[in-house]
Amino acid sequence: MKIRTLWFLIIIGLKFNGLSAQDKVTLSGIVSDVSSNETLIGVNILFPELQTGATTNEYGFYSITVPKGTYNIVVSYLGYSNISENISLENNLNKDFSLSESLESLDEVLIQENVEKLNIKKPQMSVNSLTSNTIKKIPVVFGEADVIKAITLLPGVTNAGEGSSGFNVRGGAADQNLILLDEATIYNSSHLFGFFSVFNPDAIKDLKLYKGGIPARYGGRVSSVLDIYQKEGNSKKFHVNGGIGLISSRLLAQGPINKGKGSFLLGGRATYAHLFLPLFDLENKAYFYDLNTKISYKLNQNNNVYLSGYFGRDVLSFTDSFKNTYGNSILNFRWNHLFSDKIFSNLSLIYSDYYYGLDLGFIEFNWNSGIRNFNLKYDFKHYLSNKIQLQYGLNSIYHKFNPGEIEPSNPESGINAQKLIDKYAFENALYIDVEHKLTDRLRASYGLRYSSFLRLGQDELNVYKNDEAVIFNQELQIYQKAEPIGVESYKRSDVITSFGNLEPRLALAYELNSSTSIKASYNRMNQYLHLLSNTSSPTPLDIWTPSGKYIKPQQLDQIALGFFKNFDDNTYSLEVETFYKKVKNRIDYIDGADLIANNAIEQVILNGEAKAYGLELLFRKNLGRFKGWLAYSLSNSEQRTPGRTSNEPGINNGDWYKTAYDKTHDISVTASYDLTTKWFFNLNFILQTGQPSTYPNAQYEYNGLNIPNYGLRNEYRLPTYNRLDISATYVPKPDKNKGWQSEWVFGIYNVYNRKNAASISFQQNEETRVNEAVRLSIFGIVPSVSYNFKF
Repeated sequence: MKIRTLWFLIIIGLKFNGLSAQDKVTLSGIVSDVSSNETLIGVNILFPELQTGATTNEYGFYSITVPKGTYNIVVSYLGYSNISENISLENNLNKDFSLSESLESLDEVLIQENVEKLNIKKPQMSVNSLTSNTIKKIPVVFGEADVIKAITLLPGVTNAGEGSSGFNVRGGAADQNLILLDEATIYNSSHLFGFFSVFNPDAIKDLKLYKGGIPARYGGRVSSVLDIYQKEGNSKKFHVNGGIGLISSRLLAQGPINKGKGSFLLGGRATYAHLFLPLFDLENKAYFYDLNTKISYKLNQNNNVYLSGYFGRDVLSFTDSFKNTYGNSILNFRWNHLFSDKIFSNLSLIYSDYYYGLDLGFIEFNWNSGIRNFNLKYDFKHYLSNKIQLQYGLNSIYHKFNPGEIEPSNPESGINAQKLIDKYAFENALYIDVEHKLTDRLRASYGLRYSSFLRLGQDELNVYKNDEAVIFNQELQIYQKAEPIGVESYKRSDVITSFGNLEPRLALAYELNSSTSIKASYNRMNQYLHLLSNTSSPTPLDIWTPSGKYIKPQQLDQIALGFFKNFDDNTYSLEVETFYKKVKNRIDYIDGADLIANNAIEQVILNGEAKAYGLELLFRKNLGRFKGWLAYSLSNSEQRTPGRTSNEPGINNGDWYKTAYDKTHDISVTASYDLTTKWFFNLNFILQTGQPSTYPNAQYEYNGLNIPNYGLRNEYRLPTYNRLDISATYVPKPDKNKGWQSEWVFGIYNVYNRKNAASISFQQNEETRVNEAVRLSIFGIVPSVSYNFKF
């Protein structure tokens, strides 16, 4: 019935196509960069006389229907010169545009004005975009530009800890973020345990972070969507750029395969600090390397194909006794097809794999685990009219989970081989999104997604009395693992458990005037995969597990309300949003839970709930030599797991308690100043409430030892976090547009050398025998220098 409802909406939408008047024509085409032929996302195609316009999609395609006639058309994009020309439209017309990068500030002012006016009108809210150039200017540790560090400077987004690539959105957990690279899922976004992210900024074309009002084409997570697209490559000429830093370097090459039709992109990064460790008699190693690649080819006017991939590995070793290897691998084949000047389609075949391996030489065994999936996506963008546009499609993902496998490392090892039971699942979705101009001032975006999840058969599945894998010991007043009363076996094609959910989405924008609007949104989302972790920041050893007989899917309901305004001819902009969200079936762990190498993880998990609410403010200065933004978030994030019956206390006595990623106040300032054409300066300042933590509230003596007694979960906090970073960029020859071009970037991370607490542990002083608190700080002041080049 749910699927029929969804297809009924799609069919009704298609019927609108027949209502278009005969005196209208459609203009469509591709917008690209004139020098590289790279398609451009979000370009504005405007008809000033008609007060209407369109924007290009993720592949640079646009379509707009207008009455027959002769009009002035303006094509504009931030950082590029406008195209303005008269065009006669008597029949449907396919017309491509090529834009040139702008060197005049006047053009930038005009482009920025158009972009901001359109954003005021759009119903989409709770979305932030960052360009590759902006990301590269933000000072970070070791001088390596970082996507994840950049988005944590936006309102509603916080870092998961010092030196961590995990991030939290609107009080949500790190595993509740859907991270996509060219539509493929990235399960761990960090290198070197969080010091770097897996995203090479040189290879990034477009980045969007959806915090709320998430369109129906996205699903599978309940907090946010970070959608990143790689560049396609230069199809006109060969081009190389790269950078050399103190501990890492990168290189990216791109060029034509068949000039004007096909292109390739190949980029790589690696660290080399470990090569110098032998000079200090250190045998330890810690390094990463990754590879980005993409091939694009235009078959004809209506068909384009793409093959993109990413491969990354981290290696950490201590002599020959311990070696840790982990990383992501993705591959995506995409086919763009234009059915007509109003129907654009994209078919994607995606492979994604996350691997984690341990070589423990000192105890003579190897360990590996991971998650692998195969994904089929077919998406359509249907431009019914200037008032109604549809997006609809389907998505099917086959998951294989490897919880862990132990193998002896040599024949003499005393370790027996052991394989935890693999798990399998099939996740499906159908969706439709509608963008609707209801009146000149009121616009809506609404949609519906139907998601289903099938937990497939596995070799063995425990059976418990009353289907309770966790029991409460009334005598000891603690939760304990239940003993299985039997085991069931299934064929791979069997369905152990199935779930199906409708996920409505709605966003509204009302334009008060040309520079002011108010917006509201609601969305429901379901998450069927769970990250098993008892830390606030994702680590490589974290293991994913699917929903099933004993673990229910998480379900989110979120509402948001916002006010948006531009000032002084769009020189300044203000965004204010408030939100409330609630998550059902957020998993929690019993005290003493063992998450690693656990073949019956359901024995340590209870289903709870979470909620978060807050206020976000973003004030920007968009134009001039001095630019930047101020972001502030006031929020609260809590969770609880009440008892299943009146005889159980639940976790933390069933009371609400702060999540590990709750930060009441979060302030960030990001600024850039263009002193001359050769010198550019940037800074960012961060001030955050300390992360919640659990401290001992008493101690007792046992056999001469002082034993701490810990209080309620996350009852206390780490000290307030604050940091100032600065950087300066020097361009020796700013007027040089051909041949070898270069720049130097000098930076200082944590200028005033604050020892921010990553954690506080408690131990007994060996001399005084008194318990004491010990602060762990990861970074003090860190200077950096890097040399960037291109030719």
